[in-house]
Amino acid sequence: MDTNEFAGKTALVTGGSRGIGAAVAVRLAAGGADVAFTYQQDEKSAALVTKQIADLGRRALAIRADNADPKAAAGAVERTVAELGRLDIVVNNVGAFLVGPLEDLGEEEFDHAVAVNVRAPYLAARAASRHMQDGGRIISIGSNIAERAVFPGFTLYALTKTALAGLTKGLARDLGPRGITVNLVHPGPTDTAANPADGPNAEAIRGFTALGRYAAPSEIAHVVAHLAGPAAGFVTGATVAADGGFAA
Repeated sequence: MDTNEFAGKTALVTGGSRGIGAAVAVRLAAGGADVAFTYQQDEKSAALVTKQIADLGRRALAIRADNADPKAAAGAVERTVAELGRLDIVVNNVGAFLVGPLEDLGEEEFDHAVAVNVRAPYLAARAASRHMQDGGRIISIGSNIAERAVFPGFTLYALTKTALAGLTKGLARDLGPRGITVNLVHPGPTDTAANPADGPNAEAIRGFTALGRYAAPSEIAHVVAHLAGPAAGFVTGATVAADGGFAA
């Protein structure tokens, strides 16, 4: 795909080396954007995404970062601007998936989940707003679990992903006068290494969707690309469910 809707733009995707994040990074590059993305440890996957972006004729920048570090999100923004020259689109994709019985999820787990899933998107958006020109785009990746927690053990994860709705609405008001839109995407079950469509609980999970299947990462990436593009310029403060009817 080469639609060229992002020609001249630069994007930053956190957690962009695998799964949904990788699909988003490649989709934005296919639309003409130069793309920076963060990864934590998987250098092999980061190198593959870098090559995919380069093969599309776009500049790629892989940034090793741990988003539990309060300096990591803003640091990734600053490095993107320094090395790629500008920043137009931020996709807060990186997330900590901490699930389990309440008695196993204490202060340490709470602090880590909030740091990665809430603080990092806030700090990334805050830093990006200093560099974005009017008309920028900020998109966060939430979760269908924020709308419907069908299994026990998801309290902490649902809490942090639900917090992104408030972040999205507040940022939309703060940045709206500059034409910067801020939106949230809630993916449903998506076929990734972390939640494969042939995993041990996949049959039950599929059964909770109206469509009876998992999404491909590219399907979520297309929703993100629409929100990042010119056609969605009047959409802000919104939560978009790309969940196959999970919350229907």
